[in-house]
Amino acid sequence: MTDLTIHAGPFSFGAAFEAAAPKTVAAFRAAMPFVSQIVHVRWSGEGVWVPLGEHDFGVGYENHTSHPAPGHVILYPGGISETEILLAYGGVDFSSKMGQLAGNHFITLTSGLENLRPLGEMVLWQGAQPIRFEAA
Repeated sequence: MTDLTIHAGPFSFGAAFEAAAPKTVAAFRAAMPFVSQIVHVRWSGEGVWVPLGEHDFGVGYENHTSHPAPGHVILYPGGISETEILLAYGGVDFSSKMGQLAGNHFITLTSGLENLRPLGEMVLWQGAQPIRFEAA
């Protein structure tokens, strides 16, 4: 099932919302279409992220993990580090300069996975890329 499309750099991905994170999904749906930029993670491994500073989605932890699988999108709701969205393209140990974090796994990519690593490597070597989350 495809609930949304994610356009990142020159790539597009089909994705589904996670039923295990209903509050996070509802808060994010209310913010769609969500447009920003992704940059490569600093401490977490093979992932790209959207730094959101003090943005408050009004959610706490649900379906949270420190080790999202490739193709998982997590939302860190803020706390000891800034609010952020992270998309894993390889191995991730979700962390900040404050230490290990956990984010809400609320989206899973369902198509376009062959372009996930090329996206991550593009962001690593070429810098920030645009990202857009929109209803499918």
